[in-house]
Amino acid sequence: MKKEKEGLRDTAELTVKFEFNPKDGIDNPVLSLAEDAEPEEESQLRFCFLKKEDGESFGFWLRQEVGESGHIVRRVTPGGLAHRRGLRNGDRILEVNGVYVEGMEHFRVVWKIKSSGKQVSLTVLDGNAYELSKALSRDLAQLLPHHHQPRLCCIPKAQSGFGFTVSAPEGVKGTFRLSVPKDGPADKAGVPDGSWLLELNGVSVESWTSAQLNKKLKHSSNPMGVLVIDAESEDFYRQRGIKVTASMADASLVPFEVKKLEMERSQDGYGFLLKEEKCCSGKRGQFLREVDAGMPAEKAGMKDGDRLLAVNGESAEDLDHQEVVLRIRADSSRVTLLAIDAEGSKFYDSVGISPLLFYDEKDPAAGWTLAHASSPPSLLQESKIPPVTACLRHPSTGSHGNELPPDQPGENSWALIKEGQDGLSQAF
Repeated sequence: MKKEKEGLRDTAELTVKFEFNPKDGIDNPVLSLAEDAEPEEESQLRFCFLKKEDGESFGFWLRQEVGESGHIVRRVTPGGLAHRRGLRNGDRILEVNGVYVEGMEHFRVVWKIKSSGKQVSLTVLDGNAYELSKALSRDLAQLLPHHHQPRLCCIPKAQSGFGFTVSAPEGVKGTFRLSVPKDGPADKAGVPDGSWLLELNGVSVESWTSAQLNKKLKHSSNPMGVLVIDAESEDFYRQRGIKVTASMADASLVPFEVKKLEMERSQDGYGFLLKEEKCCSGKRGQFLREVDAGMPAEKAGMKDGDRLLAVNGESAEDLDHQEVVLRIRADSSRVTLLAIDAEGSKFYDSVGISPLLFYDEKDPAAGWTLAHASSPPSLLQESKIPPVTACLRHPSTGSHGNELPPDQPGENSWALIKEGQDGLSQAF
């Protein structure tokens, strides 16, 4: 490792404290930062990386409460994942996966956490410090140490290659610095000159030798997906024990975007076929086929071969064909889908993450509805329905859709509940 990656930087104005839990190991200890310049305004920032196992929840509720500001952490499960990682009741979430969310609409913050899948990185501020900062009209963004997100880049291969060279200390594994000439493929894809390579096509390089990396580069897919970070930001995350992954990346330069398809059903249906197929990753996925000209699906922007990602604001990536059909049919008159084209699906499969991570929902998801409730602050209600075998194209007439009862909610369809005048809640 080069000298600039060794040791801790001078942090005279910061007090550092690690809380170690043997159950969690040493990869991601909780780090508390406190500004000592003005003791009466001491802030408690914590950087929490949560990675859950199958069937496990993150173990906290996120609330937006009447009369209170910020995105409030509530009901942290004692001994649960969030509790072990340092989240406490009353904390305010300031960043999700490195994105500043203070002042952001609550449903967008919920979306960012939900679409993170099994792991999420949170920056939280102690509730008392948050309220004090608000009372003093402090800019909360100024409390956050300066750093940049890692960057996910999609590099097409030219005749001369991918447009970068790699340097590494002799005999050291996993330390690769990129030299990026101007106007080459890597430069045009947004790879900064001098950045550190973290992942290649979704695989961490931390245990690779230079020979292994060269072999992987030689046989890489086209386009190539790389996760890179500048030296200063790498130092920032490493000091805090946070493992940098693609879920934390800025993917704004990746040329594939999730598209939102809002459709109102015509008398003949929506005009497409939903088909389950194998993805490039080997997993099964739901693909949109046989898009009929002049029908609502085509008018909404659907293309043959698009991969379906979400239905009415809820991810459909881990659902089987039958469950997706039921969700699409939950409302007989309209549906909102999120999808990505075939090339985008192939790229995100190659880097092993969901494109939903980088979709910034500007409007409330169609599947989230507000309802009144007098019961405990919860919230999320689950509706179960019996399994039904169906497809979106009528088998005999070829029209798209009349097999299912019109008003059945999809399995595990979640509703965002308004509890009187108390606010909104979401469990994670």
